[in-house]
Amino acid sequence: MESRMKKGGVKYTLAKVWNYKWIYLMLLPVIVYFAVFRYAPMYGVTIAFKDYNIFKGVFESPWVGLDVFQKIFANKNFWSAIKNTFALNFITLGVSFPLTIIVSLMLNELGNAKFKKITQSIFYLPHFVSWVVVAGIASNLFALQDGAVNMLLQRIGLEKIPFLSSNGWWIFTYVVCHVWKEIGWGTIIYLAALTGVDESLYEAAYLDGATKFQRLIYITLPSIKSVIVTMLLLSLSKMMSIGLDAPLLLGNSKVMGVSEVISTYTYRIGIQKALYSESTAIGLFQSVVNIIILVAADRFAKLIGEEGIL
Repeated sequence: MESRMKKGGVKYTLAKVWNYKWIYLMLLPVIVYFAVFRYAPMYGVTIAFKDYNIFKGVFESPWVGLDVFQKIFANKNFWSAIKNTFALNFITLGVSFPLTIIVSLMLNELGNAKFKKITQSIFYLPHFVSWVVVAGIASNLFALQDGAVNMLLQRIGLEKIPFLSSNGWWIFTYVVCHVWKEIGWGTIIYLAALTGVDESLYEAAYLDGATKFQRLIYITLPSIKSVIVTMLLLSLSKMMSIGLDAPLLLGNSKVMGVSEVISTYTYRIGIQKALYSESTAIGLFQSVVNIIILVAADRFAKLIGEEGIL
């Protein structure tokens, strides 16, 4: 009897698949893409456990166990890069995350639809500007000798500020550039969430005498709280990752103490020094730490009553 039910279940499943065969056919290119370009290359992670030789390849390179990890963990530059990565990510998150919400709320309050669209477009535009261009703009603005900002400071009788050659000021410059570039793009999710807020709640609050600020605090923010928590969790899951282009292009030898992050460190040992096993091990370590942070943040969110994402 059980075997008949199992056969019947298999036949039923096959029949359902056949009924939706065209949908599955449309999914096939996506499945092939992920299989070939996402899952198959994951075997390359084994380089982290091998004495990789480019002439022998991944399969013939000898296994060395955890020797590669012991080597990178013993390097002080590795831990310095991790510290800088966390510091820059936390500072950037602490500034950009609340500002993104504030900008979203401000855009949502604009009454003129045409002006609102133009403003949104202006805010979105920097996201599509390459970091190469942003670094060039930053150099022209904040250079010590002929930067526009320092020339203006000198004109009004103030001392020049070493924005790009002092550790503290370099972090300030990095955060300013990052916020300017990405804050508009980050508002998209929040603006989409704000469109789903029930207008009748605002009308009822208005009739009860609530001010615009009170409606913002007691209706708008609670209505998008789940979206805010989700975005925060996703941001926390990237604490161990940082783009290569921004710190590499904005950094220089004078601020290596703060600009050398995990991505630039991996670039230098993997591309410049051809230490492929070490760079792969660092990448694997990054992924594991990001997963741990994501799981921990998700568990914390659930403890305080939120749904989380896992």
